[in-house]
Amino acid sequence: MTVTMWNASDVAERVVNQRPLFILDVRNEDAFADWKIESPSFEYKNVPYFDLLDGVEELVTELPKDKEILVVCAKEGSSEMVADMLSEEGVDAAVLEGGMKAWSEHLEPVKVGDLPGGALYQFVRLGKGCLSYMAISDGEAAVIDATRMSDVFVKFAEEKGAEIKYVFDTHLHADHISGGRTIAEETGAQYFLPPKDAEEVVFDYEPLKDEDTMQIGSVKLDIQAVYSPGHTIGSTSFIINDEYLLSGDILFIDSIGRPDLAGKAEDWVGDLRETLYSRYRGLSDNLMVLPAHFMDMKEVNEDGSVKRQLGKLLEENHGLNVKDENEFRRMVTENLPPQPNSHQEIRETNMGKITPDTERKREMEIGPNRCAVRG
Repeated sequence: MTVTMWNASDVAERVVNQRPLFILDVRNEDAFADWKIESPSFEYKNVPYFDLLDGVEELVTELPKDKEILVVCAKEGSSEMVADMLSEEGVDAAVLEGGMKAWSEHLEPVKVGDLPGGALYQFVRLGKGCLSYMAISDGEAAVIDATRMSDVFVKFAEEKGAEIKYVFDTHLHADHISGGRTIAEETGAQYFLPPKDAEEVVFDYEPLKDEDTMQIGSVKLDIQAVYSPGHTIGSTSFIINDEYLLSGDILFIDSIGRPDLAGKAEDWVGDLRETLYSRYRGLSDNLMVLPAHFMDMKEVNEDGSVKRQLGKLLEENHGLNVKDENEFRRMVTENLPPQPNSHQEIRETNMGKITPDTERKREMEIGPNRCAVRG
């Protein structure tokens, strides 16, 4: 049998459509336990590659005969060798091209709504839980919270016949490397950062302030900045066209943002509560919340998007319904997951203080999303 190579798009299609798949992950047990390709419709078996060097005869008996099988490793090489061994035993198994590194970088664009003269798109990074956005109106575009795969956004705008005019980051990211500055340099767009998050950056940027309003397209699509500290001291949300609330890492579908990625949990927890319980509750319940991350595949809708109405989240999100302030403080400071991998190095990269090469950037970002508080 010939070993079939699947790219990340092939796997993403099965994730979004919840198609069954059996994944044989041949990374070490700790790597698998920390992070894997997530889908409620997938089955998994983790057998480290080095445990298979003497043969796969016993493994064959444990593999399904009625499901597609995908072999996964970190970079591709080990999984390809295992798939070859399985093929010799009569088992047809595909290999994830580029391994988990490729899965971490894949972006799936999803249209989340219409805008005057255009549309709003969400770029879903299934392997990392990151969400980026592009608003297009009358041939002009704004990009919000872009990942480092800047070419994806530039190419997408070109395909839609739009010129990128503005690039925004809602805050200084600590879990992934921003592509905002690179996109601005490549397209001539203006790059905006909240100034309270940019005190240590070593490059030029446009300061993004509360109630700043940007317009793109001849129909004057309105993008309004809303200061919303708590995840970071400068965190800023966006309201687009009085319809969408881009909440950055302040509010997620099933959780809220953590305030400790700069070591300021005790200092910033009060800001987080003020944003969630005062600023956000003063906004329209009809706003569609579009966060910068998701934590779990159950937060992904059937169309592949991640979005919920603010009014619904105010009712259902536990982090928005803790009446006692001391209880809220305990919940936020005592339910913090491990820090994101290389978070300080990522912050310094986003400040422009260090410039790792591409391979190092990939290594820095490997792992799950860890931007949320679990209630």
